[in-house]
Formats: sequence, structure tokens, C-alpha cells
Amino acid sequence: MRKPKIVILGAGYGGLMVATRLQKSVGTNEAEIVLVNKNDYHYETTWLHEASAGTLHHDRVRYEIKDVIDRNKVEFIQGTALEIKAEEKKVILENGEIDYDYLVVSLGAEPETFGIKGLKEHAFSIVNVNAARQIREHIEYQFATYNTEAEKKDERLAIVVGGAGFTGIEFLGELANRIPELCKEYDVDYHKVKIICVEAAPMVLPGFDPELVNYAVSHLEKKGVQFMIGTAIKEATPEGIIVGKGEDEVEEIKAATVVWAAGVRGNSIIENSGIEAMRGRVKVQPDLRAPGYDNLFIIGDCSLIINEEINRPYPPTAQIAMQQGEVCARNITALIRNKTELETFTPDIKGTVCSLGEHDAIGMAFGKKMVGTKASFMKKMIDNRALYMVGGPSLVLKKGKFNVL
Repeated sequence: MRKPKIVILGAGYGGLMVATRLQKSVGTNEAEIVLVNKNDYHYETTWLHEASAGTLHHDRVRYEIKDVIDRNKVEFIQGTALEIKAEEKKVILENGEIDYDYLVVSLGAEPETFGIKGLKEHAFSIVNVNAARQIREHIEYQFATYNTEAEKKDERLAIVVGGAGFTGIEFLGELANRIPELCKEYDVDYHKVKIICVEAAPMVLPGFDPELVNYAVSHLEKKGVQFMIGTAIKEATPEGIIVGKGEDEVEEIKAATVVWAAGVRGNSIIENSGIEAMRGRVKVQPDLRAPGYDNLFIIGDCSLIINEEINRPYPPTAQIAMQQGEVCARNITALIRNKTELETFTPDIKGTVCSLGEHDAIGMAFGKKMVGTKASFMKKMIDNRALYMVGGPSLVLKKGKFNVL
């Protein structure tokens, strides 16, 4: 009898959890497991802001997939998925195709530019390891070049961050710590540097506790960050950005570096495959299957789950993706053993911590507010726990964060 074939697209937080859990729960005589990923490494998306600012080397944020999967049980294919042909039970890859009996889509997010003119061409996005490296090198180049020109261009030292959500604020925290080092290294007057955060919403970190938000804003302002709240980016240009509060009130901000951190959408493969979605995210069933498909699971950034208490979607976080991965693995295990009752996914939000740099953060954990070094310690423990859940103690020792003071 032919063994069922389980294909997992994407080795992000959710996809790796499915793969590592299935390799423990499913015997080689029960199913064939295949993991497909664009790169031969996994990167910690929640660490990319550090690599982008240059406070953490880009190699620290990634580890090789072969180090955490059992290659006797999981076949790894390095490839880019282009389209899912659900009726034919196959995935079209850049170099070939692969058939499946059960498919898990865990492909991560793409930047959402909301149609703002020039953003794709003139702004950076913190989307992967190479993008983070490019941002860091670009900023360093601006500082290195500033004093070498006959006519010094102050816009070289201006950095605009679009978005005051989690990614934007965490990147600003790292940037505020990195700028004094860059000034010292390249003999640049610290007072010439401008860091500006532009946010269209009426507040920083929407949905976060206001007291903690005030702490974060105050902390960053003391380090030189300027906030333009309730202000929208109308256009990105080769010289910087054009912002406005209304239709008529517009202003140009000249900046050599613009980093867009104000929105993500699900993966475009969802729409390319004709699966019903909103901005690339599928409103999945309670068992994490796509509506109308009994063998297609969608988790992570490509899935949409409504928080019934507030009737709004849960934010696409690593915490939720990993929890989905565990439930997804258990449900696939049940299906290949011909069990009909599948587990319902309910997010268990243990806490949320937003980093403000190496030794500062704000957070809510176990119902308590935290700021400063205590919150920063909690953030590092969360990061280490994610490593432990995928790769055990050896991965924590290899990649973990231990500088807590």
C-alpha cells in the first residue's frame, strides 16, 4: 500500500514546527515527509530588526535546516514554490513540481505597500536575511561617505522608518543604539543625524497598553527619535519621502534611507493558486484547513484567525505560528491514521514583549506589565524558547541569547 505524502512549504516558525513534530510522531512506514524551502537555512524573523540595524551579525539570525530535521525521516528540497494546483494535488516549483496527499502552506509574509507610489523602488523592507544585510550596509555606506564629499549632504544622515508597529519600534530601538557607534567610527557629528518615524495611525504600537507605549516613545525620543504620528507617507522618491496629514498639507522629508515597516500581507502564492483570501491570508477553519479542502492546511502569516473577543484577526506572530505548527502536525498524524476528529486551534497568548534595544523593552507577560531590563530579559527568554522548541538544547547553546545584563 502506498504511503501518504506530506509536503510542507516553508521552513519558517510554523513549517519547522510541523516538520520537527511530524518526524517524532509519524513512523517512516506511515508517511513520506517532504519539506520545501527557498533557502537551506531558517532565519528568525523576529531578530531581523537587529541584523538590519547592525547590532547583531546576520549569520546569528539563521541556522541550517539540516541541523534540526531528521534527514532519515524528512526529505529536504531547496526550491521556490510558485503555484498550488489543489485539484491535481501538486505544487509547481521553480524547477519542477511535487505531488502530495497532504499539504501544509507556511510560506511567510510579503511587504504590503498599500499602493503607495515609489515604495517598492525607493524603500527598504525588513523581510529576510539578505534584505537586513542590505539595510545595514546601506546605512553604514551613508555614514562612511558623509565626510568624504566636498559638499556634505545632511540627508545622508537622515533615516526614515515608515510604521510604528512592532517591527518599526524594535528597529528604531536597535538603530538608536547603533547610531552613536557609527558616529564614532566615521567621525560624524551625532547631532547631524536624524531618525524619523512616520505613522499614519493615531498612536504608536496600536493595541498595546498605553502606559507601556508612553514608556517606549519617551525612551526612544530621549535617544533622538522623532515621531510623526497621524501622518501618512504619500510617496517615496529617490530623495526621500513626501508625507501629509490631509489632502493639502504635504511636506517633503529628504532622507537617503527609508525603511518601510508598516504592513505585511500573506504570500502571493495563495492568490496565484486561486484560493480565496484577503491580502494573501486565508480565513482557515478551526482545524487549520482551508475552507473547501480536506488535505490543505494553512498556517502562519498566510492564515487568518479571528479573535472572537474583539472580532478582529490575531496578529501574525511567531508565537501563534509555532502553536499552529504543533496542532497542524497532530491533525495530519490523526488523518493518516484514519481518525476523523481533528483538534481545534485556539491561540494561547502567553505574553507580548517589544524590544527597545539590547537592554530595554516593554511587555505584558502572565498578566503583568514589564519595562526595562526585566522586560528585556523576558524577550531573550522568549527568543531562546523558540530555538529550544525547534532544535532542543544544542540549538539554544549554538544560537541563543545569553547577554542579559
